[in-house]
Amino acid sequence: GAGRAPGILVIHENRGLNPHIEDITRRLAVDGFVAFAPDALFPLGGYPGDEDKAREAFGKLDQTKTREDFVAAAAFLAARPECSGKIGAVGFCYGGGMVNFLATRLVRDLSAGVAYYGSSPNLPDVPKITAPLMIQSAENDPRINASWPDFEAALKAAGVTYERHLYPGTQHGFNNNTSPRYDSAAAKLSW
Repeated sequence: GAGRAPGILVIHENRGLNPHIEDITRRLAVDGFVAFAPDALFPLGGYPGDEDKAREAFGKLDQTKTREDFVAAAAFLAARPECSGKIGAVGFCYGGGMVNFLATRLVRDLSAGVAYYGSSPNLPDVPKITAPLMIQSAENDPRINASWPDFEAALKAAGVTYERHLYPGTQHGFNNNTSPRYDSAAAKLSW
């Protein structure tokens, strides 16, 4: 499009930067955003073309360095000449947790975050969050949902603007149309 546009950092699942995440990034670009989807597995050779191999590779990542790579990715996106400098982030599973982390780390540099079934950030860091958050949760997701009450209490105590949407009958990964957990209605509504 003409002129500068807001940026969206798209953060993949622990399945890597697969065709599904590439498609989400494409859809955001078509919708008028400057969309950027970094590959967390780049230090290990990048997405291997196989989601099982990608999940195995995730265990080999230095997560401290990977978090810093995503902080750098946000700065890179905001500085792009076609970007207005205003950025948001959307992430799925691993990426949802990364969105929650970035909200505590980027503070005023993140304009909004959408975390699909992502882990909670470190609760003592929640008061640093200034961006509004949209939390997309699956009903059948015991590990992620177990941390929600404490995360929500921390969000409320810090006065963070947030919305949580819990999709009945869904499982972790409901937005991924390449997975048997895909729920078309919930994915469409959450989008």
